[in-house]
Amino acid sequence: MVREVGGRRSGYRPRLIHVATVDMSLDLLMRPQLMAFADAGYEVVGASAPGPHVAVLESAGIRHVALANATRAMDPRRDLALARDLYRLFRAERPDIVHLHNPKPGWFGRPAAGLAKVPVVVNTVHGLYATPEDGLARRAVVYGLERVAAAFSDAELLQSEEDVAVLRRLRIPADRIEVLGNGIDLGRFTPPTPAERVGLRAELGLADEEVAVGVVARLVWEKGLAEVIEAASLLRESHPNLRWFVVGPVDADKADGLSEADLDRVAATSGITFLGERADVERFYRALDLYVLASHREGFPRSAMEAAASGLPLVVTDIRGCRQVVDHGVNGLLVTPRDGRALAAAVARLGDDAALRDRMGKSSSERAGRDFDQQRVIDTTLATYRRLLRARGLDAPSQRG
Repeated sequence: MVREVGGRRSGYRPRLIHVATVDMSLDLLMRPQLMAFADAGYEVVGASAPGPHVAVLESAGIRHVALANATRAMDPRRDLALARDLYRLFRAERPDIVHLHNPKPGWFGRPAAGLAKVPVVVNTVHGLYATPEDGLARRAVVYGLERVAAAFSDAELLQSEEDVAVLRRLRIPADRIEVLGNGIDLGRFTPPTPAERVGLRAELGLADEEVAVGVVARLVWEKGLAEVIEAASLLRESHPNLRWFVVGPVDADKADGLSEADLDRVAATSGITFLGERADVERFYRALDLYVLASHREGFPRSAMEAAASGLPLVVTDIRGCRQVVDHGVNGLLVTPRDGRALAAAVARLGDDAALRDRMGKSSSERAGRDFDQQRVIDTTLATYRRLLRARGLDAPSQRG
């Protein structure tokens, strides 16, 4: 007897919709996973706000659906419209699995998927939008939204053990919670050969004695750019051999985004060189001597993992996520968040000690090889899909490829 699922015969490729706020996330953060899911036998669809990264997704064979009301900024009118749009999308597409990526797609997409009777609903928490250190009002709103939305999901995949503890306090059922971690393409992010390093440093105009300090982040203040600017300014006279570079796009959709005018002003006063968004960020890491991430909030920062895999010592803030990448004193230094002077002191310490940079950089590379392989994340996610589909009596691809 042929079983019908969603109006289609058994043996079809299960339809899987991944929902993120912006196309940049689907491309830069998730594209390797989406392609792996397609290789594993799923029909993969990405849904997000439209943008320049859609063409890259579609060239990789991932169909994209534009969500006109998906925005990073909090906008109650458009957020309610997004919930409506997602419900209509799920009713029209009739997916077997909907996989949401927090915060906003998770808050509004999980209830929409549940009401649309999607068989399997999965949510990845890339870092709860509030931490125990935040104020009561923010925690109440975020944790309240998470608790309501989680009632509509079958699995909550978390990147951080610290967030697992929060969901348990919110009484999310333990059998829905799984630690996913995070990972990167270890074949793409590798330490440079000596000859490669010479050429890449020449492209940045670096002299042999100069120490290149790099940041890779969206250009929003939440990424700790005020502290980066302060640290660069403080060290400009005492450490003239330090050269600071920032790679990342302007994010006009965020209220705390830097403008082009801000960049011109900062470059003039701090000496920081802003390189914009780069598709070849792996080459940028290989030209650096040390990496900095001064974020105020992270889930499990991909850029820090990429820098570690590239063999760099790291200076990062002592917050959730960053602590999963850096072991203080082993492969980098942890500094107090929102403290530009502490950041400057840590950068100066590494900038002055090439032997320490070399030792920590080797430890970073070893840790990345041990802990940051994206294949583990892909395998864990596929296993979750198979388990949940079979629990619903639905067909699931049995293996990758």
